[in-house]
Amino acid sequence: MRQGPLAKSYPGAVALVVCSLVPYLVLTVAVLPLGELVAASLGISRATLQVAVSLSAGAYAVGTLLAAQFAMHLPPRRMLVVYEGCFLVASVLAAAAPNATVFIPAFIAQGLLTSLMLIAALPPLVTSWPARKMPVSAGILNLCIFGAVAVGPTVGALQADAHGWRWLFWAVAAIAGLALLFSVLTFRDLPPQDPGAPWDFVALGLGVVGCGAAFYGAGQLQAGMRADARSLVPLIVGAALIVCLVVYEYRLPNPFVPVRALASSVPLAGIFAALTTSAAAFGAMELLLTVLRTESTPLTAALVFLPEFVAAIAVATLFAALFRTRFTPVLTAFGMLMVAAATVLLVVALPQVGPALPAATGLIGLGVAAAVSPALFLAGLSLRANMLQRVFALIELLRAVTAFLTAPILIFLAGALGGDQTSGTRGALWICLAITVVGFVGGIALYLSGRLRLVTPDLERWQGRGEPAWESPPLFSALPRRRP
Repeated sequence: MRQGPLAKSYPGAVALVVCSLVPYLVLTVAVLPLGELVAASLGISRATLQVAVSLSAGAYAVGTLLAAQFAMHLPPRRMLVVYEGCFLVASVLAAAAPNATVFIPAFIAQGLLTSLMLIAALPPLVTSWPARKMPVSAGILNLCIFGAVAVGPTVGALQADAHGWRWLFWAVAAIAGLALLFSVLTFRDLPPQDPGAPWDFVALGLGVVGCGAAFYGAGQLQAGMRADARSLVPLIVGAALIVCLVVYEYRLPNPFVPVRALASSVPLAGIFAALTTSAAAFGAMELLLTVLRTESTPLTAALVFLPEFVAAIAVATLFAALFRTRFTPVLTAFGMLMVAAATVLLVVALPQVGPALPAATGLIGLGVAAAVSPALFLAGLSLRANMLQRVFALIELLRAVTAFLTAPILIFLAGALGGDQTSGTRGALWICLAITVVGFVGGIALYLSGRLRLVTPDLERWQGRGEPAWESPPLFSALPRRRP
């Protein structure tokens, strides 16, 4: 079996995951404060750039399905090297782009390739190393995904204050080069997971067309700030196709995406909490960025969002410490309460730019890092270990859809609600609060409907024998039954 010199190095595997995931996830939010600079440099309108950013997020969402399907039929580590090489090329093209014709396809490709790398590189970090490494891997996942998103506004605002954007994209290209290097150094030639399995072209078609249409419509809605056929029809049709994807996979006896296996109390509670928290937190973050773009300087915006990143680091460390305990569901509930507190604080504080705003972003960082990643592991550890890649693919698809589709809709509603930006933003923030409350109440209800106590995960059983780390009772099985 061909191996790289760092194939048995856990730090090498960590470096591969960090360099693969962090660059684009920083860009997803960093590009928002840079919108005017990028658009002016490329000779396009900000509206056109907004649609491109939305389509890139849609490519990130659907890439998870493609990656999981490729991993079943193609050698996963060889494919990872291909993904890394293509991501490097796309990053160089985006950084050096002389016009929108080059930049837009390159930026969309960055989103697609990042999700391909996510599904190819991340699950092996959890499953291929001893169980004692899993808490560290979980903390790294938390920091890679949510810490990167948390630092994005600060990085983007600092670049805007420097009146440049290409340095950030060149930095992404440099890290992409490191990721390609680590993919070669840590290479282990592994066979496909299930080459005899059929290709699920229906699921892939529903995912690609659904995400493409929905994110195009959301981008048009935010860019044009009006609800017309050009924005609403693709948005509604695309969202409906994504729902059809979930229903279709649920009804299959041997599905590509294990929807039916996830439809029990613990994983369903985790997924519901992750989706609602992501939607509310990302929406609140974009609303705040929109206000700061008109009410403050880029440097002020950078300082306002800095506590979010610090909080994300702290919670990633806490999550690693609690990973082997029974308190992961408690951490998830705590995170949702922090997001709710952040939205209330923003409603009270805006439009003044004062100390309350950094406190609110710190609460968002605490909330997202404490709720979303632990909730994802609640779902993943409830199923067999060999299903982790497909579980992550489905959850990350749905999480990206809810987070990146909700934010443009909320930005539109902030312009449509009330007579000015302040009242409209407050109305949209109240919607964020409602989403968080529904997620908190619904997640707890789903969890308690099948289990009335907290359970410590058996990581050795999950990794060694491939069995679930805990039993996930059916929905409503904990409720008292009527006697006949």
